[in-house]
Amino acid sequence: MHSMEPLPYLKEIKLKKNLIESFDHYPFSIAAIKGLRSIEFGKDVTIFVGENGSGKSTLLEAIAVGLGFNAEGGSKNFSFGTRKTHSELHSYLQFSRSFKRYNDGFFLRAESFYNVATHMDELDEEVYDFGYLPPPPEIKNRYGGNSLHNQSHGESFISLLFERFSGNGLYLLDEPESALSPAKQLSVLSRMRQLVNNQSQFIMATHSPILMAYPDAKIYQIDQSGIYPIQFEDTDHYQITKAFLNNPEPMLKELFFNE
Repeated sequence: MHSMEPLPYLKEIKLKKNLIESFDHYPFSIAAIKGLRSIEFGKDVTIFVGENGSGKSTLLEAIAVGLGFNAEGGSKNFSFGTRKTHSELHSYLQFSRSFKRYNDGFFLRAESFYNVATHMDELDEEVYDFGYLPPPPEIKNRYGGNSLHNQSHGESFISLLFERFSGNGLYLLDEPESALSPAKQLSVLSRMRQLVNNQSQFIMATHSPILMAYPDAKIYQIDQSGIYPIQFEDTDHYQITKAFLNNPEPMLKELFFNE
């Protein structure tokens, strides 16, 4: 019987710096990647925060691909490729995993989710082309029964979390807030909690202070100085949002000063 804690499924990554010939080319030229040594993941939720272009999505993508997920998103069974744009960073990461394997997994990437939805529709069409009698269950049945293209962007994200994510899983989310209202982001927090209570781990890149507020999440700031742990209340996202909502007039006057 194992005495070790089964979670997190992904415990740590390390950058194999000795294999990198040059840090002058992308993605190794990104300041945060240059300074990367290792990242330890939280048992439940780990969050990457940073400005646009900081490298957080590049890092999350590399983790997903290194674990066997499709670069554009989806489960490990998705092998389509609309256009190969992902970096080679995944080949230079060393993964430390738990002894326990996860049963479910998904890489949700907001910017290419349309391609994932299209691929699922195509797979359902192929089922009938092969003439199975009776045909196997349609893939979209795992996503609420409707094509994700027949739902709004936000609705399809919510369907994914509530219908497709089943627990005992490792879920990687890249800016899931991009299509969600604040109320729906709160729904995501609630669903994450349900799944965490069902032996799941989340790794997420986000700009949303609402999603960053997940209790006891391990948060990493990614910027020009590297990758380092940070408290929720110390993030720029929290401080700027709080200051603006508490008293928007001074910020607006400063922004519009030259008008």
